[in-house]
Parts: sequence; structure tokens; C-alpha cells
Amino acid sequence: MRLCRFEQDGKAQAGFYFDKHIVPVAAAAKAVQGKTDRKLSLGNGDDLLPLLPQGKRHADAKRVAAWLEKHPNVAGELAAKGARLRTPVPRPNKLFLLAGNYAKHIEEGGGIAVARAKTFPYVFMKPASTALNHPDGDIPIPKVSPDHIDWECELAFVIGKTAKGVKEADALKHVAGYTVVNDISDREFKPNPDREERKNDGFFDWLHGKWHDGFCPVGPCITSADAIPNPQKLKLTLKVNGELKQNASTALQIFPVAAVIEFISSYVSLEPGDIISTGTPAGVGNAKGIYLKAGDKLEAAIEGIGVLKNTMVLG
Repeated sequence: MRLCRFEQDGKAQAGFYFDKHIVPVAAAAKAVQGKTDRKLSLGNGDDLLPLLPQGKRHADAKRVAAWLEKHPNVAGELAAKGARLRTPVPRPNKLFLLAGNYAKHIEEGGGIAVARAKTFPYVFMKPASTALNHPDGDIPIPKVSPDHIDWECELAFVIGKTAKGVKEADALKHVAGYTVVNDISDREFKPNPDREERKNDGFFDWLHGKWHDGFCPVGPCITSADAIPNPQKLKLTLKVNGELKQNASTALQIFPVAAVIEFISSYVSLEPGDIISTGTPAGVGNAKGIYLKAGDKLEAAIEGIGVLKNTMVLG
């Protein structure tokens, strides 16, 4: 089951996501209830968490989604006209991302990957209220630093149940679903070029280059966690203007999803709606000196989820 948020006639709604259309959850529930005499309660809002695992309406949502799959003609008739996709979790309390979680990506940047047992996940945050961006949304190239903007296709997951001190073996029970993140990055952001260099300037330049407005598109949907029993077997790709740039598998992650949850929850409580993105594989533009410019079309795709599309524009 894939769920999305969309806007129609100025109103945000929850929808069942299909590759060619979106079916409003409320309309789908009404139609299925009328044809099956089954009482359903899916609500009328745009919050996806109650419809996903650990949510109180998940069982009903699965029934409706399964019925729509078996009746594609009805699904097409119910499709929302003029729908505009919106980021699936509009106000996460926390937006975590990982750096250096694929060995070949570390190596293409000049680093040396070490065994999992000898390191730990590098976790950072983006400001969710300004960095989050919509599927099909424009990504503004910042005027303060426009020349080294790069892409990073990543698997992300959404927390469905509070996690604190969770062990890896139980960690996936806390996941509501999976989505796609494009961790847009400014590789050469240097505030105050006349500064006196300090020991940690390079790290903070890197970090600040992650924080520009609109630099974290998410979507196009959330795939229910029970539809992806093993998140470590997913193909992910990224294209720029139709040209393949990244092509890898989540099997190559140094720290799998469950290990990431164990690590972060050991010192931070993870709450429903928190988004955690698990790092990018090799194939970023910076490794070849290629950067994004206005008009470039990005397509970040992950097997079983969908294609997150965005366009670069002048900020």
C-alpha cells in the first residue's frame, strides 16, 4: 500500500498513490463501503500516520487499498483531478539524515570506508520547516552560493511508534513506512570568504551547505512498512535530465535501517512522524565536478516506492 498527501482545490487530503493517479482516501472508503457493506473509518484529514502500521486505521486502509488494486477501473473513476502532490509528512518533529553510509560514496569523495564494527553512523539534521520540499516542487539554487549544488538519492523511513533504547532486532517494528529523499547539497558553501580559517570550518561549511531552503524534497508517497519486509533489498537510481547518475542497492549500506534506529534511539527518543534518511550511494556530481543548474530535471527513484521528481530553479 502506498499513501500520499495531495492538494486539490486548495485543500490538503490523504490519498492512495498509484503510478498514474491518486485516489482520495475518503472517496475510496465511501465507494468500498457502498459496494461491500463493510463499515470503514479512514477519516477526512491529510495525516497519513493513522493509516500506516501502528496507526489505528491501518487495517481498514489496507482493506480499501487491496479492493482498489482488484478494481482498477473504479480506482480510475475515483482519481482526483488536478491533484498536486505534497510532502508526505509536512511537520516532522525531527528530520535526521546520514552521511557516509555507503562505502563507494565515501571512497568517491576521497575517504576510506571502515568496517561497521569500527565506526558508528554519522547523523545530522536539516531544518524541517524550511528544507522540506514537495514532490514535483522547484528547488531554488541559493544566490549566496549557486555553483556547486549536488544531488543525493536516499531511502528514508518514517517512525510510526515511539522508539527509545530499541535493539536492532526489534527496530523495524517502529517503522511506519518508507519514502524517497533527495538530499540536495551545496558542496562549496563558504560564509565569509575573507575569514580566518579555524580547525572546524570545513565541517560546518559542509553542514551549512545542507541547510538551504527547499534542499530536502521528500515523496512522492510513503510505502507501508508491511509492504517492504526487507528494506535492505531495494534498488535506487537517480537521473538528471534523463541521464542515469546513481544506480545502487540499499544492500550496500554500512548501517542498515534497523541499526540506524538502534543507534539514534540510544540517545534520542524517536517519535511518530520523525523522518530518517539513510545516506546516498556513489554517483554524486561532486565526484566528477558536475553540478546542477537552473532547469535541470531530477528523478530520484526507489523500488517499491516511486519516483521523486523535482526541477532546479534560480533562487
